Amino acid sequence: MPTPFQRIGIVGKFGDPGIAPTLTELYRFLHGRGHEVLLDSQSVDLLENADVKGLHIDRLPEYCDLIIAVGGDGTFLAAARAAADFEIPLLGVNLGRLGFLVDISPDQLIGRLEQILAGRHKTERRCLLHASIFRDGAEIHRQTAVNEVVVHRWVTPSMIEIVTSIDGVYLNTQRSDGLIVATPTGSTAYSLSAGGPILHPGLNALVLVPLNPHTLSNRPLVIDDKVSIEIGFSDAKQINALVTCDHLEIPDVLIGDKIVIKKADKTIKILHPEDHDYFNTLRSKLYWSRG
Repeated sequence: MPTPFQRIGIVGKFGDPGIAPTLTELYRFLHGRGHEVLLDSQSVDLLENADVKGLHIDRLPEYCDLIIAVGGDGTFLAAARAAADFEIPLLGVNLGRLGFLVDISPDQLIGRLEQILAGRHKTERRCLLHASIFRDGAEIHRQTAVNEVVVHRWVTPSMIEIVTSIDGVYLNTQRSDGLIVATPTGSTAYSLSAGGPILHPGLNALVLVPLNPHTLSNRPLVIDDKVSIEIGFSDAKQINALVTCDHLEIPDVLIGDKIVIKKADKTIKILHPEDHDYFNTLRSKLYWSRG
């Protein structure tokens, strides 16, 4: 049966030679089916007995109809950020410890891929966040996040005082170790560890989760995802903060800077096996319903 995925890119977990057997099996299977297969430049040397040219992960989506991430959720997030502007589908093979986004295990790899390449799959869209840092009215940094944008205190033992506004309307001022702004995808990541709620991926919502707030009445807040969130600081003395987007660091954020977070215009497209069940994923990954 014809497949729309003629050119397939593979992104492997950075710095993990243990993925070599899975990468090699995946490459041989796809190549044997007649697909053009490309690998990211960090993974290409792990292939056994194959002469393949590698591309930087940021260039890979330009030449692909599908990207397969082999590793854990971190690998999938890196592939998703690279593919964000191209809106090509992504598929995850789970070689990590948890894996909310990568739902194919290596022992199921070939059978699941045959189904998906034959068109028997579910397609899901997930939103992205854009974070911009403004200094003296000019944008000095911009980054994309799939899971979350986090403002942390940095190189200081003291809490930071964060001022948050939503669509230009003042929300609150809080002393804390930081603030997480998470998508539904990110609600099962850092946000969950900090006490935030789980948001179903079909919701058009974001969640704001304070990190170790000084006042315990500062609780997680779920808001509409169409808003613009502005974060600033109200400390009287100079502070340094750190902004991370899916753990990519934007350091040296100063007291006068503004962080503006909005939902991106484009989404990422995730392919799942036909029998994918989000609630089963929660049960298995979070060890629910076990006696």
